[in-house]
Amino acid sequence: MSGIGGQQDVDIDLGGLFRAIWQRRVRVLLATVGAAAIAFAAAKMIAPDYEGETRVLIESREPEFSGPNQVSQTSSDRIFDESGILSQVQVLRSADLIKQVARNMKLHELEEFDPSAHPSAVSDLLVMLGLKKNPLELPPEERILKEFNAKLQVYQVEKSRVIAIAFTSKDPKLAAEIPNEMANVYLSLQSGAKLDSNSEASRWLEPEIANLREKVREAEAKVAAYRAESGLLPTGETQNFTTRQLGDISTELARVRAERANTAARAEGVRAALAAGRSADTLADIVGSPMIQRLKESRANVKAQIADLSTTLLDGHPRLKGLKSQLEGVEEQIRAETRKILASLENEAKVGQLREQQLVQQLNTLKAQSAQAGEEEVGLRALEREAAAQRQLLETYLARYREATSRTVANATPADARVISRAVVPTSQSFPKVLPITIVAGFASLLVSCVVIMLGELFSGRALRPASLPEALPVARPMQAFAVSNTAEDVSTPALSLGEPVEQEPEREDSTAVEHDFSIASVADHLRANDVRVAVSVSPGGDEGSTATVMLVRLLAEEGEKVVLIDLSGSACPSRLMAQSASFAGITNLLSGEVAFSESIHADKFSEAHVIPHGNADPHAAMRGIDRLQMIIDALTNAYDLVLIECGPADAGAVAKVARREATEIILSAPSVSDERVVEVLTSFGEAGYRDIVLMKGEGRSGPELPDSRAA
Repeated sequence: MSGIGGQQDVDIDLGGLFRAIWQRRVRVLLATVGAAAIAFAAAKMIAPDYEGETRVLIESREPEFSGPNQVSQTSSDRIFDESGILSQVQVLRSADLIKQVARNMKLHELEEFDPSAHPSAVSDLLVMLGLKKNPLELPPEERILKEFNAKLQVYQVEKSRVIAIAFTSKDPKLAAEIPNEMANVYLSLQSGAKLDSNSEASRWLEPEIANLREKVREAEAKVAAYRAESGLLPTGETQNFTTRQLGDISTELARVRAERANTAARAEGVRAALAAGRSADTLADIVGSPMIQRLKESRANVKAQIADLSTTLLDGHPRLKGLKSQLEGVEEQIRAETRKILASLENEAKVGQLREQQLVQQLNTLKAQSAQAGEEEVGLRALEREAAAQRQLLETYLARYREATSRTVANATPADARVISRAVVPTSQSFPKVLPITIVAGFASLLVSCVVIMLGELFSGRALRPASLPEALPVARPMQAFAVSNTAEDVSTPALSLGEPVEQEPEREDSTAVEHDFSIASVADHLRANDVRVAVSVSPGGDEGSTATVMLVRLLAEEGEKVVLIDLSGSACPSRLMAQSASFAGITNLLSGEVAFSESIHADKFSEAHVIPHGNADPHAAMRGIDRLQMIIDALTNAYDLVLIECGPADAGAVAKVARREATEIILSAPSVSDERVVEVLTSFGEAGYRDIVLMKGEGRSGPELPDSRAA
């Protein structure tokens, strides 16, 4: 809210706008019904259109009899990217495909697709004047392209490889047949394109295969001739004769060396045992000798006989001497046989050494031959690689040639697409939709009527009201229309009623106390109980009465009421008591248009109440804007529970400029004013037309004893 200056800020009264619409509800209803009826009639008059749709799935399709190399590639569908699908959409919209469909279905014979075949008189006149080209000069297929494209929709279904073909026609059967025919022609064209590709491939492969066969034969002949010249006879897939022989001799040499070393070691063991005088019975060659075993058996028998006879015969007995001599002979035979075994091992070791020398000589010879064969194999491998490459290329061409020739027959190459949904004859029209059009037209008419009414109210100013307080200020309940009746029967705080006698209640002992309790608390209770929104306080006694008004405001604030006090007193006593600074802008600045509304409202120093102080502007300039005061008060009632205006010692004429008689409570704040003065003030207000006045005498002060209103 900006301040009330040269111009008063206003808000839009939403309630007033809705009331204006409600007051003109009959017109709005008639306009809505009329627009809906017109739309309904227009929709019924339009010739209906029917739409059919066929859907085609783009996927890789290969025949089952493809070659073994091709099966792995066709096991999964080829991935079509976004541009590939869009390219197929353009193929379906191509002029050649549409012309083919038109020829198949003879669409040029239908007036719906060739309206220029039956030109109007105006069209003939334009053609005669040279202002228009004669459409009949074009072939029928060219003439129907424009109409066909206007009725055709081809689009990719979102996030899929499905293409939808939708066609609109006046004839429901054509709406279904044309998309199906377009799908058939599209599949035929795709299959024919693949068939042409296979035919061209087979024609190109035939001479290439013949040429490759000759090249393979020549390459293999060169390999065979080179082998024969260089002696590189093959003995396996990767070896020739020299390499194989070298490997065999190397293996034999290793075996001979191992045997020789083993024989030499065995001979050295026997020799060492004999030289040291140890028994050779533990050596494997000695133990394994049959002769040694027989001699050991003989020695054991002789020893057994000697031991048996020693028990009965003396050592000098001839029998014992003969057995001992026999035992020595056996021992000598064993030693002799051991020496023979040693000599045999030494001879075997020498033979192994000679065999090793021979193998080494052969190995060296083969090494030289293998080195020469390696140099010759370089050229052989080059020839073999060339022959293998030519042979592999020939096999590839042969496989593809067989596949291409197998697909040159009809229906052997299916198109990379298939129909997943064929169009059926539609039973409902696609346009116009009578019910939606009627509803939309009626709703649009309703909105336009409401907008026109609201714009009229806004431009006329009837829907504008003074702007309320800023959002930072507390928001009170909306102002309600009410009639204040301040009689003793309604509330506990009495009001002096001018014009009707005051009833006496002598039967109650405390009636006087109740009727004449004019304390600040009683006045506060009276204001809350009657939901008073605007009150004007008059203080005949000057600042003392203004001080009591400030106390009333603070009491109401302590009890939770949202209260604001406007200081219109000449002495500015409430401003000094409540405002934190005497230099604050106030009501005079607001009326003069010097400050914004929110800048004139300040918080009380000692309570939650707010105050609009007297201000520091020129009072005479402020009085020239007194007409805006009532607007300010109305705005404050939207934010506060009570707006209290302190007028100081003002008379009835001055109060009349501030308060409306029918909606304003008058409070006479007279803490120490004499009863005669109170009666005088009451009389003046009564003569001015104010009927109900609340008297406030201060804390626990009683009012004057008035037998009736005429005594005042």
